[in-house]
Amino acid sequence: MFNKEKRINKPITLIGLMGAGKTTIGKKLAQELCIPFVDSDQEVEKTAGCTIADIFEQYGEAEFRRVEHEVIRRLIRQSPIILATGGGAFMHPKTRALLKEKTTTIWLHCNVETLLERISHHTHRPLLNSGDKHEILSNLMATRYPVYAEADLIIPCHDNKIETTLTQILLTLERASNMRTLPIQLSDTQYNVMIGSQLLEQAGALISPILSQKKVFIIADENVAALHLQTLTDSLSHAQIHYETILIPPGENTKSFKHFERVINQLLEKNIERKTPIIALGGGVTGDLSGFAAASVLRGVPFIQIPTTLLSQVDSSVGGKTGINTSIGKNLVGAFYQPQIVIADTQTLDTLPHRELVAGYAEIVKAGLIDDPELFQWCEENGQKILSKDHQYIDEAVERACAFKARIIKNDEFEQSSKGRNLLNLGHSLGHTLEAELEYDGRILHGEAVALGCCLIFKLCTRLGLCPSEDTSRVLKHFKSVGLPTSIKDLNSPMKATNLLRHLQHDKKVKDGKLLFILVNGIGKTFTSQEVNEKDLYKLLIEDGCI
Repeated sequence: MFNKEKRINKPITLIGLMGAGKTTIGKKLAQELCIPFVDSDQEVEKTAGCTIADIFEQYGEAEFRRVEHEVIRRLIRQSPIILATGGGAFMHPKTRALLKEKTTTIWLHCNVETLLERISHHTHRPLLNSGDKHEILSNLMATRYPVYAEADLIIPCHDNKIETTLTQILLTLERASNMRTLPIQLSDTQYNVMIGSQLLEQAGALISPILSQKKVFIIADENVAALHLQTLTDSLSHAQIHYETILIPPGENTKSFKHFERVINQLLEKNIERKTPIIALGGGVTGDLSGFAAASVLRGVPFIQIPTTLLSQVDSSVGGKTGINTSIGKNLVGAFYQPQIVIADTQTLDTLPHRELVAGYAEIVKAGLIDDPELFQWCEENGQKILSKDHQYIDEAVERACAFKARIIKNDEFEQSSKGRNLLNLGHSLGHTLEAELEYDGRILHGEAVALGCCLIFKLCTRLGLCPSEDTSRVLKHFKSVGLPTSIKDLNSPMKATNLLRHLQHDKKVKDGKLLFILVNGIGKTFTSQEVNEKDLYKLLIEDGCI
C-alpha cells in the first residue's frame, strides 16, 4: 500500500469513460492519501453558472472545451489534489498536453461489460439515451481508448470492484514512486533505464510515448515467455499496442547464425516495417540476438530492452552491444545498436534460479573492480542481501551498475579507446575462452566465467608484481563467499591450457596479433596492456588447474 508519509508532489488526474468510477474511486483515493478531491465537471458548472448541457446547447462544444481547459489549469495549481475529469477532457489536445505535463494521469481502463453494469441504472446520461448503450460505449471506446492510452499509468478495472481498483492504484503509485530512472546520454542518442518492481505491468504505458506506431514485435525465449509474456502482452493490450510474438529456445547456443536467420525471416514474413519496434523480453542471449536482428532487418528498426535476468539488467541491456556467437568464438559477429528504452523489472528476478542470480551478481562486482572501489565495498557489505532477493538492495545494485557502465561508455560508445569502454572487458577474455572450451553447454554460465576470469587476472597481476596480494585475496574471498568459481579447479572439467590460449587468439580485442588485456593495479584500478607474456599465462593456467 502507498506510504502516506511520502509527499504527493503532483496532482493526480483520473481519466476514463462514464462508469469507470472516476468520482467514486477519486473520493476514496483522496481520503486514503489525505488530499482534496475535485471533479472538473462540477467546477466547470460553478464557473459558468449553468449546467454542462446548457453550455453545449447555448455555446457549443468548442466553448465548453475552452472553459474546461481554463478550469483544469486553475485546479491543478492547487497541488496536491485528486482530479476527476469528464470523459472528453483528455481527448482535447491542449488539455491532454497540460495534464500530461503538470499531473500524473491514471487511466481507469474498463471493458464494455463492466461499464454497462455500472451505468445500468443511470438515467442522467443523455449520450446513452439516444440508442443501444453497448453500441454507443463500444464506439466511444474505439475512438477514445487509443488516446487514453497516453496516460502515465493504466489500471485495469475489469472485476467491477471499487476496492480492488483502489488497492491497485495505491500499489501502482507506490511502485511508480520507487521507480528509479537512469538517463543514458551518448554522443547522438539518449534513452532511459527504468528500474523497479513490477514495471512489466506498466510496460505498455512506459513505452507508449516513444512509439511512432502502435505495434511491436516481441522476441522472447520459451522459458521466459511461460513466466512473463502474458503480463507484458496484457500491458500492451491495455495501452492499445498491437503485438506479435516470436519465441526462441533458451540457452547460449541460440546466439547463432541459425537462429538469427530464423528470427529475421519470421520478422519479414510478418511484414515488419521500419518504424515497428522489436522488444527483447529475456536475458542476455535474447537481448543480444534481438538487438542484432533489430540492427539488421530493413537496415534498422527501433529496439526496446526488457531484461529479466540480473546479468542482463546490470550489463548486456545497457550500452548497445548486440551480436551472436560463431564456432570460432563468442560475440564475433554483431553491431553497436542502442535501445530506445530499457525496462528493468526487478520483480522478474524472483523467478530466476539462484545460480543465474549469482552469475548476474558477478557483473555488479566486476564494475567495482574496474573503477569503483566503493561499489566493491558495498557489494562486500550487501551482496548476501542482493542474493536473498531483497528488492531495496537489488534496485540499488542495478542502478549503481548501470550508472557505472553509462559513465564508462559515454565518451567511448564504439570501444575505440584503449582506456575507455575496453575496461568493461575485465575478466571477459579469459572468461570467453572458458565458455568456448566448454562449448556454451551450461557447465559454466557467462557471469561465472567472468568472475573466474577476474580472479585469474588478479592472480596474474599479483604474480607480476602489479597488484597487492591483499586486494587479490579480498576479490577471491568475496567471489567464493557467494558461491562463484575462483579457480579452474572449481569447474570439475578438464581444461587444456594450450586450448585456452588458442581460443584467446580469436578474441575481438586482438590487434596486430597481440591481445589487449585488461590488467589491474588493485581494486578499482584497471589499465590495458598488450604486453602480457604467453608463458606467464600458460604458467598461471597450469597452476590454477589446467593440464
